[in-house]
Amino acid sequence: MYDELAILALFVFLYSIVAGRVERSTVSGPIVFVIAGIIMGPMVLGWFEGDEVRSDLRLLADLTLALILFVDAAHADLGILRKRFQIPLRMLLLGLPGVIALGFGLALVMFDVLSVFEAAILATMLAATDAALGKAVITDPSVPARIREGLNVESGMNDGLCVPILFVFIALALESGAGVGHSSSPLLLVAQELGIGAMVGVGLAAIGAALYRFCWNKGWVTPIWMQVSVAGLALACFAFAQTLHGSGYIASFVGGITFGLLAGRSTHKLVLAAEGVAETLALLTWLLFGVAVIGQLAGFITWQVFVYAILSLTLIRVLPVFLSLTGSGESVKSRFFLSWFGPRGLASIVFAVIVLDTELPGAELMSLVVVFTVFFSLIAHGVSARPLARWISASEDAGAE
Repeated sequence: MYDELAILALFVFLYSIVAGRVERSTVSGPIVFVIAGIIMGPMVLGWFEGDEVRSDLRLLADLTLALILFVDAAHADLGILRKRFQIPLRMLLLGLPGVIALGFGLALVMFDVLSVFEAAILATMLAATDAALGKAVITDPSVPARIREGLNVESGMNDGLCVPILFVFIALALESGAGVGHSSSPLLLVAQELGIGAMVGVGLAAIGAALYRFCWNKGWVTPIWMQVSVAGLALACFAFAQTLHGSGYIASFVGGITFGLLAGRSTHKLVLAAEGVAETLALLTWLLFGVAVIGQLAGFITWQVFVYAILSLTLIRVLPVFLSLTGSGESVKSRFFLSWFGPRGLASIVFAVIVLDTELPGAELMSLVVVFTVFFSLIAHGVSARPLARWISASEDAGAE
């Protein structure tokens, strides 16, 4: 136990002192940690046992995603969004259903062992994009603000939207296999997940911001404990929503927007510590992903899994989102940029663990496809982030002249 902790802590320290140099290259932090996990895991050095850490992966990924969604939403520029909200709105209301539909159709064609509902589950798991893996683009000031905010809102909202859809398909798959009728309306389930998540996020964040302001004015907030406040509030939004059978992801994102709106100019100072915690947890999640998942499943990849993973990152994502932005006023280059940057990550990993727990006949195959799609996304989106950010910046500058 302590041997593993020592290795983990030392690796985090060593990365932290060169992180600035790594972030200026085409190699991202997640790529470094996944590769390190593969090397440290049972596949190479054997310093970590994959079976022991896999059980911790879902909880760690859940908490990490909740923090990232809250922090990124708190930083959102609502002024930009009010002017150009049609970008994320089109991507969520038109692009997201298109991604699920196209992914569903290709899954049915390529995986004949999957049922209709299992193909829909696979498509939904891979429709959610990851705010953490897109951070290099979302935080790059050279990328036009409307594009950054559009991607930020889409990645913050679409995993929350995918949760109830995923649960509906899982319920239908289980009940079709058991031969029993569906007991509740899928639309009601979706509305419940979204409604409860949004109400919890707004309510807790508003109460939290008011309490913080009151205690700050009284002089009760100390510099040390100030570092914990936002992280605690973000995790509370997630956990309360989950407890009430709502979407914790929606609660975290909506809570972050509410907190940022109420905190105003103090937002950056207040969320800075939570952002650091989120970054650290994200990198640890990627290391465990390399140890417990990639390292142990690499030998099971087939050509169908490989091809579907590549299609998921390209055709399945790019075509529907690109078409959804038709008529938005965006150029072909910006529409491609918005379509391409839909990295798969923490949400898809959590979804895969949830599906494995259902013990559906196709659960292992679906999870295998998700794992390698995330792995390929990690490399493709990580390597392309900086070059394409410079490309879209230069394109926008040229268009403005």
